[in-house]
Amino acid sequence: MDVYLFVPCLVEHVLPRVGEATVAVLERAGVSPRLPAGQTCCGQFAYKRGRAEAVVPLAKRFIALFEDAPAVVCPSASCVAMVRRYPELFAAADPWRDRAARLAARTFELGEYLVAERGCPDLGARLPLTATLHESCQVTRVLGVGDHTRRLLAGVDGLELVPLPHPERCCGFGGGFSLDYPEVSQAILEKKIGDILESGAQAVITAEPSCLLNIASALAQRESAVRPLHLAEVLAGGAA
Repeated sequence: MDVYLFVPCLVEHVLPRVGEATVAVLERAGVSPRLPAGQTCCGQFAYKRGRAEAVVPLAKRFIALFEDAPAVVCPSASCVAMVRRYPELFAAADPWRDRAARLAARTFELGEYLVAERGCPDLGARLPLTATLHESCQVTRVLGVGDHTRRLLAGVDGLELVPLPHPERCCGFGGGFSLDYPEVSQAILEKKIGDILESGAQAVITAEPSCLLNIASALAQRESAVRPLHLAEVLAGGAA
């Protein structure tokens, strides 16, 4: 089965290893990922800044590139959530609205696709370490697919998940929020990092690239040995 791979900006430019791991995981699940040329930003940042009109040309480009796909898979819940908002950008009588709605229904976050569409909670991955899970706001509150992440991690041989204190806490990134309110964002992040360190885990796992980047930066500043990992990296086998 073919799927089209939607690569978020952060993955393409900052976290390419997450994109590579996503391809490996999809292939392990019996899927052949295709990467359409000419992908651009989905428009999420502009949308969250109140610039919905600036998203329209990006949405049209995305729809034109991906609408022939049997399914679109992306390792970022926030970008998937943006695609699912595309229909509201167009008037009811605009034919782009129906095109956007059809594509939105076939666009999935990685963990969501693997569990809900492929029924693959166990992909034969092995990662012998203790880890804690940062359940991002986008995965849990926006898409509501946090259970899929946990089911997939439960199938990883050797992985021991330890509880994260205050798992409901945001990491403080929030896209433009971290730029507009840096002091508040930093304070939220400090609490999250404290929770991660308190867990005693060797690694912290998240399914959202922006959270991964934010947490990884803070851990590096503290010279912490805790490894930040994306869900795709864990499912691809991780590093023993």
